[in-house]
Amino acid sequence: MGYQDYYYYQDYEKALEKSLNAPMPWIGLYVAAASLVCSLAMAADVIHGIRRRKFWFPCKFFPMNATSLTILAVAMKLPVDLTTPVLTDVDVGAKTSSEVFMIIVMGNFLISFASRNNDQSFMNIVALAILVVTIVVDVGIQLHTAWLDYIELYSPKLYISFMLMLLVTLSSLALTNPTTKRYMEFKYNELHETACEGGKLEEAGNLTHQKLKEVVEKYWVMAETGSPQFVMARLVTSAMLGAICLVTAIPFIILEISILRDKDRVIEANVHRTIYRWSTSWILAIQSIGMVLGTIAPVCRWFTAVSINCNNIFTNHHHIEFKLVENFWIQRLVEWKKIPLTLPIQGVKCKKVIRNLKLLVLNLCIGVQIGIVVASKLVQLISIIIALPFFSCFYYCKRMKEDPTSKNSSPELELYVLQLEGEGKLPKIILKNICHELNQVIQMGKSQQPKYLMELLRKSNSYYKGVADIDSSQVLNSWTMPVVTLTSIAIALPNVESQAVDRLISSVSEGLVYAGLVEESFSSKAENMLNLKSAADVVWEEVELNRMWLGKDLRKLSLEGKTIKETLQTLVDIANDQRIKETLQTLVDIANDQRSATERPNHLAANSMKKISQTILEDYEGNTDANKDEKLFEQLSVMIADNFGACLSNLSSVVIRKCYCSATEEREKSVRHAARLLGEIEEILKILGNKQLTCLSGDRAADMEEGRVHMMQKDPSSIVPSSNNEVAASGSGESHKNIAE
Repeated sequence: MGYQDYYYYQDYEKALEKSLNAPMPWIGLYVAAASLVCSLAMAADVIHGIRRRKFWFPCKFFPMNATSLTILAVAMKLPVDLTTPVLTDVDVGAKTSSEVFMIIVMGNFLISFASRNNDQSFMNIVALAILVVTIVVDVGIQLHTAWLDYIELYSPKLYISFMLMLLVTLSSLALTNPTTKRYMEFKYNELHETACEGGKLEEAGNLTHQKLKEVVEKYWVMAETGSPQFVMARLVTSAMLGAICLVTAIPFIILEISILRDKDRVIEANVHRTIYRWSTSWILAIQSIGMVLGTIAPVCRWFTAVSINCNNIFTNHHHIEFKLVENFWIQRLVEWKKIPLTLPIQGVKCKKVIRNLKLLVLNLCIGVQIGIVVASKLVQLISIIIALPFFSCFYYCKRMKEDPTSKNSSPELELYVLQLEGEGKLPKIILKNICHELNQVIQMGKSQQPKYLMELLRKSNSYYKGVADIDSSQVLNSWTMPVVTLTSIAIALPNVESQAVDRLISSVSEGLVYAGLVEESFSSKAENMLNLKSAADVVWEEVELNRMWLGKDLRKLSLEGKTIKETLQTLVDIANDQRIKETLQTLVDIANDQRSATERPNHLAANSMKKISQTILEDYEGNTDANKDEKLFEQLSVMIADNFGACLSNLSSVVIRKCYCSATEEREKSVRHAARLLGEIEEILKILGNKQLTCLSGDRAADMEEGRVHMMQKDPSSIVPSSNNEVAASGSGESHKNIAE
């Protein structure tokens, strides 16, 4: 090779290297962006915990899952980069900050997989282990090859040791999680029997708002204290993880501040840059901020675990039997030892070797598990000794401020706190915060009470006569379908003010939400109830938004100048046409083995419209009242109110049923919904008052046919038409038409 070729080749290599290195700062910016996403997610969890006074900070926005682990893998680009040397303190800091950042993130992951099922937890732990092992191996290679020239400023060996320790601890918790869930589930079912009074509350039809609130409080405390994430946060391992995060983050952040304040080092960093150039400063800055934000949750969980033990010392609850390692820590591993092998191996010697190997591995895991628990308890004990003077001052000041004559209203609720074996009693401040959040949710519900629905319900009769007025052959086992049908008829009536129609639609729209909750809660009683509800929802969407019923404009009917009789006859004809169309479609469905016409929303709606409209038409044949349009509209409104009133009388049972949720992962959400619903229906229950179906209970109270039969037995004369075919609607001040004949 000649000199010209040699120099040409060198120039080509430099040009190629420059071309390949050109996008590296943008790749570094991509790493900084991934770090920013992780930091913001951890900050969101902190804000969420503070707002809800959950200072153990549940993982809502940054749980350990496929998405978060993928983003985290991007943020770990620098420590796994084996080809880029570090030239300055800033470069070393940016590379090492990723390791510290990883430790902080793992500390935040502590409780996130507690709410996952076993398979999801296993897959997440495996994915995290792959990432951690990759980082550890790559950092080890860089240390061995002396790529980290300025290593005396940092302790990467210590960082990777902490990383491995956290991985083992998280794996240990993943093994413990199923056992703790089973134990808490057992305790929850025990307290459920006490809270629901052996099932009597579910059968009760009349419960005051205060009684309902007491029931919700009990289940709220059970759901919150039995939350898998909260249970995990209270374990002794929280102390060790919090201590590791704090010990790792604080020295590193102090060191970074000292480097950035040294002008000579900053100037040197600007002169000697790696291929990432200016992006390393962004990575270092963002990950340092993320460390500060991410350290809050692990440290507060550490503080929570310590405060529980200190609280028991000062409140005479330290008599709990101490165990070096509780059973739930190793129970699953012990169970695995007892499970026989089912491998397709014929030789006895091979089976014996594999069995011994299995026992050896499990015994080793049990030993590691015991070591983690003992180390965590030792860290917690040291923390308690250090924190004891501060807590003693706190409790002394608290007792000085307490009024000796005051009574605490929480002892009864303390009976519904779910605790693990050997766990200390929760501080009253935690229980107080739990009850405070419940009151906030109830108040949120009160601020969103359905005002139009309450206005409509005030028109209902004392005994819900409108329930008896609807023939059971028309809308069997459905509350929502007759309401939708009656509202559609009311909209189509001529000579009715548009404002009255708008108010009725708003009232029905609000009422259908709660009627739907009733039907969903009691759907097991009537199999076709959900079919009718779905059909009513489909029809109502069109009625509410476009004032149309199955494609027919209801307001246009009301403006055509027809009489009530003509309008009702038109609705009957439209319903008949729809039924014929659905019947013809049935022939096609039968040929294709699809559902019959009786299950179609349009058929169910048309059937209801035909029968109800025809019945009203027959009753109004001889009516000559000059104001019959407005009166019929009011009578229909009262009937709608009666049906809503009888249906919504079951809302107290709905609240109780929503309180009890067998699925652990959905329990908090279900109880929260019950608490919010309790606030929304407070005034509704007051309006209904003594109008409830007091003789019915449980599933019978939610069945429309049961309610109709009960109304007929309660006041048979109320559904017998008078000589002029009208009946006074007691309690509403309006006449009420009987349409059941």
